[in-house]
Amino acid sequence: MRLLKENLRKHITLSEEELDVICDYFEPRYIGKGEFLLSQGNICRYEGFVLEGCFRIYSLDDKGNENVLYFAVQDWWLIDIDSFMNNLPSSLNIQALENSKVLLISKSSKETLYRQLPIVERLFRIMSQKALVAWQRRLIRNHTLTAKERYNHFVQTYTNISSKITDRQIASYLGITHEFLSKIKKNSSQ
Repeated sequence: MRLLKENLRKHITLSEEELDVICDYFEPRYIGKGEFLLSQGNICRYEGFVLEGCFRIYSLDDKGNENVLYFAVQDWWLIDIDSFMNNLPSSLNIQALENSKVLLISKSSKETLYRQLPIVERLFRIMSQKALVAWQRRLIRNHTLTAKERYNHFVQTYTNISSKITDRQIASYLGITHEFLSKIKKNSSQ
């Protein structure tokens, strides 16, 4: 729970007692390499915090093409927010790329926690706003940077992730083909 407490303290000031109450609502779970925490079509029942490992969060289109939204490693959060909040079938898959450990909180536990400790609602609002900023920045990069610039940004920003994933997964995240990523990498090494 130490890592979770450190993460929460990044957003707002909480007492040790408040942190203990929050942590009591999270359940640890082991997810083996290749296993799914969430599969497309199922309802997202948990919000997760990564203790160890690496996950990819992606969708599959009608043609079977993989579209990676993001990767999550230690100290990152996992969720299909639309499915979780609206009780809808998920359009996302959350898959462990290596043996992983997560802490999970259910929607009902989160609602109970909001009532028990109102500051938690402020905490998750701030976290949601920061996540929205990150999504907005990514969208702007996708519209304004070249594929090579997006790749360089990814490698420089996410050094702890790029070594854990395949080039195909990176290409999917960047919205380019694997072959085009290979050309970018080849030109960069020359």
